[in-house]
Amino acid sequence: MSGRLSLAVERGIIGLPDGRTVVIGATTESDLGALDRDRTILLARHADAARVLGFPTVTAPEPADAVIVFAPRSRKAQRAYLRLARSLSNAPIIVDGHKTNGIDAFYREIRDRAEVSEAWSKAHGKIFTVKDGDYSDWPEMKPALDPDGWWRAPGVFSEDGVDKASTFLAETLPASLSGSVIDLGAGWGYLARTILEREAVTRLTLVENDRYALDAAKLNVEDPRADFAWADAITWRPDVPVDHVVTNPPFHAGRKADPALGQGFIRAAAAMLKPKGQLWLVANRHLPYEGTLKDAFRTVELHAESPSFKIFHASSPTRRKG
Repeated sequence: MSGRLSLAVERGIIGLPDGRTVVIGATTESDLGALDRDRTILLARHADAARVLGFPTVTAPEPADAVIVFAPRSRKAQRAYLRLARSLSNAPIIVDGHKTNGIDAFYREIRDRAEVSEAWSKAHGKIFTVKDGDYSDWPEMKPALDPDGWWRAPGVFSEDGVDKASTFLAETLPASLSGSVIDLGAGWGYLARTILEREAVTRLTLVENDRYALDAAKLNVEDPRADFAWADAITWRPDVPVDHVVTNPPFHAGRKADPALGQGFIRAAAAMLKPKGQLWLVANRHLPYEGTLKDAFRTVELHAESPSFKIFHASSPTRRKG
């Protein structure tokens, strides 16, 4: 079945202008079926989307004849995307979003400051076009320094403060951590700073799917031992195996809870480690990770727990491909 954008184009509700189209906010779930690959460029945020969707990709804004915005759940990111879109083109902006991402409220908010078309509702969401409008008071789509001293960008995971699971993992990581380390799904760098407090850590690679989160991490983690990889954590592999992987893996794919994502992190971590390498993982208590851990590692132990979270320490990967 066609997605909302494709149906809107097919039925003449949305018109795609001639010329170059830039797409902002696309995820692996986004409907791009109506777009001409020769005239469409993704301003990519997520490495997995850039790989899966298969369109030409840029990482810096470029002028366009048309802009399509896929509205995320974060209100800050919604606003930042629209501000960015207007800076790239004076043409009407096409906005597509799910109801669960708050597209109804976003539509009303835009309508208060710009001329908008009637919203077409389909497949639990809305699509509409936006003319004109001044968005200079809305956030920019780049990292900003928050009052707590951390750099964050609109729409990053834990955009309003430190995630409780990451705090728990940071408090319980052993002081003896040493050698080469990967922070898998590093976000904006909170765990990385904690890891680098260990002088025996010789190298830390921050792997993150969200390019804007990684941009923030580069500002939060200023240490010569750190390097950064914009990549899908499940498919990326280091040049050489490492001593430790530290991770607070996501368990939502798009809008749906999906424990398979965290299980994929576990298998990926096993493939990144040396024969006696170690994994340190924090997870919500209800997530079914124990079986995957025991399948991917020879030794698995519960390192710490709280009413909300468990921290697992696993070592000696079995070398099964995942």
